[in-house]
Amino acid sequence: MNQRPDEPSLLERAGGARARRGLRTWGAAALACIALYGCSATRVLNALQPRGAVRVFHDRRYQAGARGTLDVYTPRGTDAHAPVVLFLYGGAWDSGRKSQYAFVGDSLATAGFVTVIPDYRLYPEVRWPAFLQDNARALRWALDHVAAYGGDPADLFLMGHSAGAYDALMLALDPRWLAPVGCSPHQLRGVIGLAGPYDFLPLKSPELESIFGPPQGRPATQPIHYVDGHNPPLLLATDAGDREVDPGNTRRLAATVQAAGGRVQLHVYRHLDHALLIGVFAVPLRWLAPVRRDVVQFIRAHATRPARVGGNDPGS
Repeated sequence: MNQRPDEPSLLERAGGARARRGLRTWGAAALACIALYGCSATRVLNALQPRGAVRVFHDRRYQAGARGTLDVYTPRGTDAHAPVVLFLYGGAWDSGRKSQYAFVGDSLATAGFVTVIPDYRLYPEVRWPAFLQDNARALRWALDHVAAYGGDPADLFLMGHSAGAYDALMLALDPRWLAPVGCSPHQLRGVIGLAGPYDFLPLKSPELESIFGPPQGRPATQPIHYVDGHNPPLLLATDAGDREVDPGNTRRLAATVQAAGGRVQLHVYRHLDHALLIGVFAVPLRWLAPVRRDVVQFIRAHATRPARVGGNDPGS
């Protein structure tokens, strides 16, 4: 599906020929399985993710309805003040479910973060802005309940991939979505957007036109229009060769935030693609690019308390 990077710096730092051979073999097997199974790629990554260092609490309800539940991943051996990550998955606002991203929950919890992954309503059941409202309610649940799972609600981070990155940045930049649930973007310690669409007009498909409504209202759906320089710290990442979401979305948003005096880190990776930008959080694929390492460092740098976990964090 993709080639190995020309300079695998993470792999070289892994230490020892045996470790390098193991990572190559494991990663090659994962890539082969993904190429074979196609849309079942996340199932493969979930199956290959090591178990035992993380506890999972499934189907906690944050709102009514079939898609109104979330899963919580907690690191074993953590104290009661772990940073918290609310992760919003992608899927073009018409697909996806939280169980597909267990490898992300495991990966972040292994780094010492209590991780919350909600389902949310999708098209055609709903259109914009219902998915933003759902994710705002999930964030409210995290603030209210995450302490019971060892997380510190004062150290809440929002993270999304693809359509989930759009949702995350809209919640972070436009305060009208969090206000109805009694929250504010200023309660976020940081926001991570991976391969998100933030400035994507004109729309290029009938489905997106249906999701985002009449033409006169579409400018109001774009995160880039809400930059005012007062945003929480942002980490924005893309792959230079992404063919599903134009990397220009990430570059333009980062430049706009920086020009407004806001806090932003920009990371442009190479030799991945749209899906692998999140896939590299799984242990077998981490050697492809340091995306997870950069995200973990960002969270640790902006958390009020350092994450403390028992055991090792492989592949950081």
